[in-house]
Amino acid sequence: MIEDYFGRRVLVPIVDMPSKPSAKIEILPTIKIVKNVAVCQRCGAKSRLTDAALPKHEYYCPVCLNLGRVDTLSKFYHVAEPNQFSAPYPQLIWQGKLSPLQSEVAETVTASMRQHEKRLIWAVTGAGKTEMMFKGLADRLQAGERIAWASPRVDVCLEIYPRLNKAFQNCKIALLYGHAKEAYCYRQLTVCTTHQLLRFYHAFDNLIIDEVDAFPFAANPRLFLAAHNAVKPNGGMIFLTATPGRELLNAVSRGRLAVSYLPLRYHGHLLPMPKVSLVINWRRQLQAGHLPIRVKQMLLHEVKAHQRFLLFVPHVKDLPMVKTALQNDLATSEFVTVHASDPLRQEKVQAMREQKYLFLVTTSILERGVTFPGIDVMILGADDEVFSASALIQMAGRAGRAKERPTGTVCFFVGAMSQRVREALHQIAYMNQKGARLLAKMPALRRDD
Repeated sequence: MIEDYFGRRVLVPIVDMPSKPSAKIEILPTIKIVKNVAVCQRCGAKSRLTDAALPKHEYYCPVCLNLGRVDTLSKFYHVAEPNQFSAPYPQLIWQGKLSPLQSEVAETVTASMRQHEKRLIWAVTGAGKTEMMFKGLADRLQAGERIAWASPRVDVCLEIYPRLNKAFQNCKIALLYGHAKEAYCYRQLTVCTTHQLLRFYHAFDNLIIDEVDAFPFAANPRLFLAAHNAVKPNGGMIFLTATPGRELLNAVSRGRLAVSYLPLRYHGHLLPMPKVSLVINWRRQLQAGHLPIRVKQMLLHEVKAHQRFLLFVPHVKDLPMVKTALQNDLATSEFVTVHASDPLRQEKVQAMREQKYLFLVTTSILERGVTFPGIDVMILGADDEVFSASALIQMAGRAGRAKERPTGTVCFFVGAMSQRVREALHQIAYMNQKGARLLAKMPALRRDD
C-alpha cells in the first residue's frame, strides 16, 4: 500500500523493484560511497569499505543490521508525508486535573508544539510529564498534524501506549518496537522506541522524546540523528527528562533549546531522600546464601508490613544469589526476579502492577517509565559502576509517586561511597530545595486531598 511509504524509508531490493514505480514514490540511495568509506543513509554510520564489503563490489551497513540489512543491492522507497488521516481528529477525553504548576507547563508545551519549537521539559520523576503533554497533543492532532512519542526503553513505550489509548479513545495509535507482534500501520499518532525512528524520514510535525537521557539514546549519536531526520524540516521536538545530560544542558545555556522546569511532583510533595547504608562485602555474604544483616533487617520490616517494593541489583548474575538468600532469610515466595532478556519480562511486570507479587528483584531495566503506586525502593550495590547517577535518581524516583503515599522509603546499600552516589544525592537534594522554595511561596501546590 502506498501509505506504507508515507514519511518512511522502506528497503526494497533492486531485483523486486517494478520497472515503473508509482510517480509518488521517491527512490533514495541506501549507501553512499565517499572515497574509501561507505556512508549509511539510514543511520549515518561511516564504515571502511573493507568492513562493509559484499561480493561483486557491493556494500552494506554493519551498524544497523538489527533493523534489516541496508546495502547497495537495495533502494529506499519514500513518499513525502501527506498528513492523510482517515479517522476523525482525536478528541481528548481525559478528565484528570493538573496542578497549577503542571497547567503552566502544559500551556507552554502547547505553545511550543504550535510553533514547532525545540524545548526541554526538566521535571522531577513522578511530576506527571505524560499528562502535561495531553493538551499539546490534542491541539496538534486536531490540527491534522502527525506526531510521534518515542522513548529509548520498550518498557516506557508499553507504559505510555495504554495511557494514550485511554486518553484519546477515537485515535488509532501505532505501537512500534523490536519484537512487536503487529505489523506497521500508518497512523496519525505513533508510540515507538527511538531505534524505530531510523525507519522514518521527515514524517512528524512534532516529536516527543520521553526519558531522553536513557540508554541507548543518550549514548548513541546515530539515534539523535535519526530523531532529527524523522521530524519534518520545520518540525518541533519536546525532550522529557528528570536528569538532562551535558549536551542538552549546553544547548540550553547557549540558547539553542528552550527549557521549562518542574521541581515538584504532581501531588506537590518532594522527592523521597535516599538513606545510605554501608554493607561491606555483600556479594561474599550472598555467596554464602544469606543477606547482609542490614539488608535483611530492612527487607524483613517491609515484608512483615506487607509493604510492596522494588529491590534493584547491579547485574543479572546477582539475581540467582539474591533469590536464594531471600528464600533462606525471609522465607517468602511473594517475589520474582526479572531482567532485560527475561522471556517473561512483560508478564512479570504486569503481574506486579496487578499486585500479584509483594516485590520484584530486578536490574536497572525498571529504573524508569514503570509506575507501581505506593512502593518503596532498595538498591543493593548502589555504588556499582553499572549505576550512573542518572540511573540512581530514576530508580529512587519509583518511590513516592502515589498521592495516597507520596513519601516512601528509598535506601542505597553501598559497599563504599562513590562519586555517582554523591552526585545522585546532590541532584535530589537540589531539586528538593527548589521545590521547597516553591511550596514556601505557594503552600496550596501540595495536594493532599
